Amino acid sequence: MKKILLVDCCIRGEESRTRVLMQAFTEALDKEAFALSRVCPMEENMQPLYGDFFFQRQQLLQRGDLTHPRFSYARQFAQADAVVIAAPFWDLSFPAILKIYIENISVDGITFGYNENGGYGKCRGTDLIFLTTRGGFYEGTSMEQGARYLAALKDFFGFDRFRCIAAEGMDADGADASAALEKACRQAKQLARSLPHNAKTQR
Repeated sequence: MKKILLVDCCIRGEESRTRVLMQAFTEALDKEAFALSRVCPMEENMQPLYGDFFFQRQQLLQRGDLTHPRFSYARQFAQADAVVIAAPFWDLSFPAILKIYIENISVDGITFGYNENGGYGKCRGTDLIFLTTRGGFYEGTSMEQGARYLAALKDFFGFDRFRCIAAEGMDADGADASAALEKACRQAKQLARSLPHNAKTQR
């Protein structure tokens, strides 16, 4: 059974429209083919990398101690066959807690590495998926940086594909927010049903 990691950054909780999109995706998954696990950075008391917390991490990496509990999020991420990130459009990208999560999982030797050819991704996942909702219309503009950043992480971490499903115009005057969200939910369900059932060849 393949493992899917759901990174839930729907910071408005039950009021989140991104959560509606996320639930549409998870409900459409083949439960006999995929085992779903969830991590919610808001519930994990994650810290940004600075001060003593940063220097402890550096000491562990210098010793090569990748089994330390503080790297458990990175190991979970690296071992997933697919990762789904659900987060709203927030200040041109996504909420800061997601960036803190990404800082914590970006671990040399677990999610990425270096060799004579430079950096390469070590994650086993085939698909990195981003589910989001946006108040306005930002697709394809320089104002949208969240999906762009995660698309770059696809290569950094070694995923085969990056897909973004976004419901736009949620707060725009005259826009049909319900129709936009329903369309995105249909796309999310279709994507969930199309996920490959075979794991990729490991590096």
